[in-house]
Amino acid sequence: SNLNQLCLLQTVCNFLFCAHRLHMVTWNVATADPPDDVTTLLHLNSPKSPDLYVIGLQEVYSGPLRFVSDAVFDDPWSYLLMSLLAPQKYIKVSSIRMQGLLLLFFSKLEHVPFIRDVQATYTRTGLFGYWGNKGGVSIRLSFYGHTLCFLNCHLAAHMNYASERVDEFEYIMDMQSFDCKRAPAIVDHRLVFWFGDLNFRIQDHGMHFVRTCIDKQNYSLLWSKDQLIMMKQKEQVLQEFEEGPLDFQPTYKFDRSSDTYDTSAKKRKPAWTDRILWRLRPKALPPDEENENKVGLDAKKLKQLEEDMEYPLKIRQDVYTSMMEYSISDHKPVIGIFTLELRKMYETPLVRLRAEGDWSADIDAMVVYSPLQPFPSSTWDWIGLYKVGFSSVSDYITYTWVKDDEVAFNEEVIQVYVSKEEIPVQGGDCVLCYYCNALKCIIGISEPFQVQASKVAIEEGMLPERINGLDKAVSGDDF
Repeated sequence: SNLNQLCLLQTVCNFLFCAHRLHMVTWNVATADPPDDVTTLLHLNSPKSPDLYVIGLQEVYSGPLRFVSDAVFDDPWSYLLMSLLAPQKYIKVSSIRMQGLLLLFFSKLEHVPFIRDVQATYTRTGLFGYWGNKGGVSIRLSFYGHTLCFLNCHLAAHMNYASERVDEFEYIMDMQSFDCKRAPAIVDHRLVFWFGDLNFRIQDHGMHFVRTCIDKQNYSLLWSKDQLIMMKQKEQVLQEFEEGPLDFQPTYKFDRSSDTYDTSAKKRKPAWTDRILWRLRPKALPPDEENENKVGLDAKKLKQLEEDMEYPLKIRQDVYTSMMEYSISDHKPVIGIFTLELRKMYETPLVRLRAEGDWSADIDAMVVYSPLQPFPSSTWDWIGLYKVGFSSVSDYITYTWVKDDEVAFNEEVIQVYVSKEEIPVQGGDCVLCYYCNALKCIIGISEPFQVQASKVAIEEGMLPERINGLDKAVSGDDF
């Protein structure tokens, strides 16, 4: 029977799991600039390096002058994280900013060609949906074929607004949509992470009891009055989300530059406002939907069941804790480290490409690429030349439009011309990346190759200078 075949398939597939490590951070930074060192926040000295980093910040400073400059240049937080992670061979695949909300997704370079259909969006909930000081920003993508969505939220503040926070969350979930047939809404994704300054408080208990439990590390005595745990018991939309135990100090509210809870006149009660939850897509559809359209839903359910069994995805949380050593904000950052065990739906990049012959700024160059599988190519596809150790998709030295600069092609091999004017004078170790506009991602990366320093520039006594990623030749007299 079909069911027996599916069970056999699942047994076989269980032997084909690959484990990937995901490091997540949520931090309300309270408009502060980044600290000098975030090594421990990112576990950069850990023997187990993550495959993916997802970093969600709230209350990033967005005053008028800074916000304008951040629209042109990377904001200080993005710049710091990219400069730290690029030497470790991570690149920023995607990011999205809505006023103080910032979400960044980094990947090890080896996984980048297998991260596809990258999309990002935002939803405002401040001032009845007109202001972006509160709301949610999300990035969705396909990771080796598995649909993932990361939703960073900053919800309404204050003790008495627990129901409003749930309403805002439901509104964000309903409003956000993606141009993706497999997962047009957040709930359609195989795995969703919901995190941020969710602003849920500890109710009923008095300040003295809460402080005593914290001092004695009896955190479990506070869980039953944590508003998010309480709301999960009665709100259907929350019940599918899982969370690890809150075995760490409440992360709000602290006096800045200290580990002391609020000593101001308001003396706010400590709370676990900063959280990381996840949701694996349920395997069965709700009964009321089944009866509504039995034939259509049965076919959809069977297809989904086949995918779930043939390409399993399991999640395990390895770490869930706060980082008490950071004190620039009145919140402490929270990290969650996960292991994603999955069977890859594909292991071949969509495109293979390489640099043809010798490259230098003295001669025009050629890129050769081969489509390995069908993909939605367009006139907006481009091939970028990057320095080894580049930090993001936009950190290219130069690029060439694939269709405009094609000089020869057949079905298997296509050549693309690159003008010598676009090649860096000083040379260096580089890679080529094919960017697919329809999939909003890099779908092929070449092996590293050497671009030779320009002989003409050397003979003429020209010295290369790098300014903002561009080459500028200056003579020795300028020094």
